[in-house]
Amino acid sequence: MDTSWRALQVVANHEKRVVQHLTARSLEHYLPLYSQRSHWTDRTVVLERPLFPGYVFVRFTQEEKWTVVSTPGVIHLVGNGPAATISYTEIEKIREALAKKYCLRPYPHVAVGMHVRISSGIFEGREGVVTDLRQSCKVVLALSGVEERFSLEMQLQDIEASTCPARISDGCSPQWTHSPSSVLCMGSSGKSGQVK
Repeated sequence: MDTSWRALQVVANHEKRVVQHLTARSLEHYLPLYSQRSHWTDRTVVLERPLFPGYVFVRFTQEEKWTVVSTPGVIHLVGNGPAATISYTEIEKIREALAKKYCLRPYPHVAVGMHVRISSGIFEGREGVVTDLRQSCKVVLALSGVEERFSLEMQLQDIEASTCPARISDGCSPQWTHSPSSVLCMGSSGKSGQVK
């Protein structure tokens, strides 16, 4: 079996039910969950929510493909070919980050912001977009093979700025500067500011 993962798009808010069906069918799957406090009228509870809402990740053989896509709650298998796969390493880094209580959260699509590369830590070498700056810098990372994002708070010394003004997929070759002193971060107000 190939070590890479594929993404299943599933019915909204049915990720855990799809996982139950995949388990019953003895199919290897992964649903990354994060904990979130929710305030109800009479108490506060901690809920386990999907990091990538609407998606469950699976590994399967070609013979198991029909069993996977016919699972109740599955809308479709995302993409075709090698570009649609998610590397084993990428999934393992997400597992490890969640196990070590990194603050990973779902993040909506981002249209503007600074492109950076993470220079140290568990996500070293990954590229992302800076979206917020407070005492640390919030970086949004994309999960390959799926149009989903998650945010991660990083210290400024743990990122390197890219001089590429456009999306890297637009054919711009990123050139890294090794000093975080010129990183531009997009604040929650949408204004950019230079970090010194």
